Amino acid sequence: MLLEQIEKANDIKQIKKEDYGLLAEEIRQFLIEKISVTGGHLGSNLGAVELTMALHLSLDLPEDKIIWDVGHQSYTHKLLTGRRDGFENLRKYHGMSGFPKRKESNCDCFDTGHSSTSISAGLGLVKARDIKGEKNTIISVIGDGSLTGGMAYEALNNASRLETNFIIVLNDNNMSISENVGGISSYLNKVRTADSYLDLKEGVYNALRGMKGDNVIAKIRRIKSGVKQLVIPGMFFEDMGITYLGPVNGHDIGAMLRVIKEARKVKGAVLVHVITEKGKGYTPAERHPARFHGAEPFEIETGLPKVPRTTPNYTDIFSTVMCKLGQREEKVVAITAAMPDGTGLKRFRNMYPERFFDVGIAEEHAVTFAAGLAAGGLKPVVAIYSSFLQRAYDQILHDVCIQNLPVIFAIDRAGLVGSDGETHQGIFDLSYLSCIPGMYILAPKNKWELSDMLKYAVSFDGPIAIRYPRGEAYAGLKEFRAPIEFGKSEWIYQEKEIALLAVGSMVKTAEGVRARLKEAGHACSLVNARFVKPIDEEMLQKACKGHKLIVTLEENVASGGFGERIKRSMEAMGSKAKVLSVTIPDAYVEHGNVELLKKELQMDEESIYHCILKALGKKA
Repeated sequence: MLLEQIEKANDIKQIKKEDYGLLAEEIRQFLIEKISVTGGHLGSNLGAVELTMALHLSLDLPEDKIIWDVGHQSYTHKLLTGRRDGFENLRKYHGMSGFPKRKESNCDCFDTGHSSTSISAGLGLVKARDIKGEKNTIISVIGDGSLTGGMAYEALNNASRLETNFIIVLNDNNMSISENVGGISSYLNKVRTADSYLDLKEGVYNALRGMKGDNVIAKIRRIKSGVKQLVIPGMFFEDMGITYLGPVNGHDIGAMLRVIKEARKVKGAVLVHVITEKGKGYTPAERHPARFHGAEPFEIETGLPKVPRTTPNYTDIFSTVMCKLGQREEKVVAITAAMPDGTGLKRFRNMYPERFFDVGIAEEHAVTFAAGLAAGGLKPVVAIYSSFLQRAYDQILHDVCIQNLPVIFAIDRAGLVGSDGETHQGIFDLSYLSCIPGMYILAPKNKWELSDMLKYAVSFDGPIAIRYPRGEAYAGLKEFRAPIEFGKSEWIYQEKEIALLAVGSMVKTAEGVRARLKEAGHACSLVNARFVKPIDEEMLQKACKGHKLIVTLEENVASGGFGERIKRSMEAMGSKAKVLSVTIPDAYVEHGNVELLKKELQMDEESIYHCILKALGKKA
């Protein structure tokens, strides 16, 4: 195998040119086989094989630098830098990350996991290079989906002033996770389909091939720029002051090598527009690119999951309830940031297209847009993953909460999410939302409570957030379904000695902990917090008077979380009851199976049980 000849960075340069196509096939087959077992981001990586090979053939790593936007398309990069064995434990605990990690390899120059960051980071590396007097090449690779994010344009605006080389590769596959939307997508479509330009460009190259001399080259460049202005509307990047090269076939390694060579000569920022196909080389991924963005382990022959999902997850419940709310309430509208599938809004879009808005990968815009909708008398529901909502913090505070606008935040993937690791764990939202005046936060214990909370939120007059986890929706405790009341928790079991105050997904865990404690002879109450903010002071006073140990449980970091707020409230009321907070440590949590991570973080039933016994001065 050719792939076995690549043991470290730059080994690809020992491969014969006539074997590049065979190597690309081997890489695709390797990725399909490995990801079918471990799960991972398949579609984006299959589309970027030749592009990555061309970059590695053109550069000398790690001296030269590649910044991968988001980074889920960096699997081929990892293969070409000697990490083939790491794919056995891809995205597993203590295994290889599915994203670039500086601590993993000196060929990963910048950690990425969120969108639209690569141009800013690359520009910083370029300036650092110039100040230090170095001569290496810096390349930022950004997808057309990431180019819907405003941060990319802030960086382009600054990059346009450069007088030294900086290469931006636009990997254009007409997809982010779901199909791209908006003006930049339409613009790139025009570039892709400008046949008159592409045909003329090919004809000029063929006619002038073999001619030499700086004057000829200069004239060609001037003519080429003029032709672009005439044939391609707008010339958006050129008008910004950034040299535009392309479009070029991203699966033609020879063409890629030529355009990168040309790009390295530019004394300034240059954008290389590369056309690729997401999922290339694997028919199921070509047909269903959204499904293979982040794939679970699958059968290679069919592309179907090895373990089909038979029970609904929280996203499914949200999807169903949103469709019902859309039918009952004409003012309900839905907003997503390029993830109608991932957030469960695809069905709502199909049923109520005029009330559905996909704003692209632009969380900041999504929130302020929702604020405008609310100010106009509508009931916007903003569905965004917890870790991505972080990007819109100022907009939540400044544009929604200061004005007390009735925007509903449906925060999916809250808590530990597993295999995507530090950049995707939703373990900060309780902290970063709780400190905002006027923001109220709920968390459901099961699937029925998520439904009830969404209905309550639609009738609520002000900012409100509902955070729910990734994975199967809990179906237990269905007999406990008291109506949602503002700021009120729910007593599930009332006893003495120990009170478990659990938030959302941790109610299920608390059930198991309580069963263990009861078996060991301890009386134990269980409270479903429901509201993280405001704290139910009446419940807390009752709990403090009747129990000697208060245990808070939440899937959130300690600082600023539910447990910390409970402790402050207890101090204010002069309570002497002992408090034990079960939280995630104030640290970044790496990738791995969620149940394994909980055990490592001492947030599983057994660990919590032993911690409680220790707090009581007892032995197991």
